[in-house]
Amino acid sequence: MRDIEFKMERQGLIQVGDRVEITEGILPSSYYYIIEPSLAMSGNFKFRERLKCTSGVVKDISKNDRGFYVTVEFDEPE
Repeated sequence: MRDIEFKMERQGLIQVGDRVEITEGILPSSYYYIIEPSLAMSGNFKFRERLKCTSGVVKDISKNDRGFYVTVEFDEPE
């Protein structure tokens, strides 16, 4: 299993246990991922860290002074 953290701007858009679909965005030297429909966004990942799955399960939602963070578990090796 592989966990990835996404930044979410508003509370209550998804819940722990929800299955989410993601899309991949490409930058000149990295990839990023978005929980659809544009609910949360990941940081950037190098080419060798690219995800192979397009869906995962929400494992945790936390809040700190910067906002809400969603941890999604994907069924692939780390």
